[in-house]
Amino acid sequence: MPMAVCHGQTVIQFLEAFAPKHLAVPDDRIGLQVGTLEKPVRRVMIALDVLEPVVDEAIAKGVDLIIAHHAPIFRPLTALRTDLPQGRLLAKLIRHDIAVYVAHTNLDVAPGGINDLMAERLGLLDTEVLDPLYEEKLKKIVVFVPKTHHRQVLDAMAEAGAGWIGNYSHCTFNVEGTGTFLPREGANPFIGQPGKLETVEEIRLETIVPEPLLKRVIQAMLKAHPYEEVAFDVYPVENAGRVYGLGRMGKLPEPLSLRALAEKVKEAFAVSAVRVVGDLDRQVETVAVLGGDGNKFVAKAARRGADVLITGDVYYHTAHDALALGLALIDPGHNVERIVKDALRARLAEELRRAGYATEVIASELSTDPFRFV
Repeated sequence: MPMAVCHGQTVIQFLEAFAPKHLAVPDDRIGLQVGTLEKPVRRVMIALDVLEPVVDEAIAKGVDLIIAHHAPIFRPLTALRTDLPQGRLLAKLIRHDIAVYVAHTNLDVAPGGINDLMAERLGLLDTEVLDPLYEEKLKKIVVFVPKTHHRQVLDAMAEAGAGWIGNYSHCTFNVEGTGTFLPREGANPFIGQPGKLETVEEIRLETIVPEPLLKRVIQAMLKAHPYEEVAFDVYPVENAGRVYGLGRMGKLPEPLSLRALAEKVKEAFAVSAVRVVGDLDRQVETVAVLGGDGNKFVAKAARRGADVLITGDVYYHTAHDALALGLALIDPGHNVERIVKDALRARLAEELRRAGYATEVIASELSTDPFRFV
């Protein structure tokens, strides 16, 4: 039986499981900006920018949905004129029924998102968030499962996101005991019969779950559990959850001169030149990275003890501020965020494949960097 293509809303559900909206900074321009998700999606294209050549590429490749990092509609529209560039771009999208969905700072903040990709490209060790935005709350969930279905329920909950501590999954505690119940009239018990008190050897399975994933974990648990009525409890806990935020900080495997690190940045991000602020012979070890425009984070990086901040769009006066703070800067350009295209393509394609969908995911092949070095 041939695999079905995915519905637009389903594609976005997979995306938001990785980069949920609540990770975005307030008032960020994210979500559906053009078209509709209420349609089958045969081909998805991952893009950094939605420019007219990118839209032409999408049309030529039969794309139904563009997932972009930068919003094509960033400021409120006062007119939609097709004789001007933005109006012409939007008209092409609508005419060819191509939806545009934007994942911006939520894709920066997400574990495995742009900032983690930048840190990985540079081989940074012991990374942590540069600018924390919030700490995820945790819940403890306890469910009582017959021995025969213990592993089935445990696996379902873990796959839905429960029981993760750092790089360890399936972290649970389990105690054997005896459960009792008396099915009343109208019940359809998995074990026993109506009107008779039953005793069952059960396992108390308990684990932690991030609050945003609680509903999904409960649904997975109920689906995997054999009982008609499932006994489970949810408790608040005071344990510190994962910290989410913008940028990353980490250590180089060994100290490098600022000059050598600049060359490493050029190689890691495939750029022909970078702008550098600071003494090129200075030894640096603690590195902060932040995709996009990082001017607002210079003071933060300096306070956190970074030797150098790698970011884009550095302003002239910000560079002077960094020098005064003793912080070196390397500016490889805003467009290095393009590294997310292939990474997100691979991740989303694998999720759709595992779910049995035939929807294809491609990455835009066009460079949208407006700058050239001569």
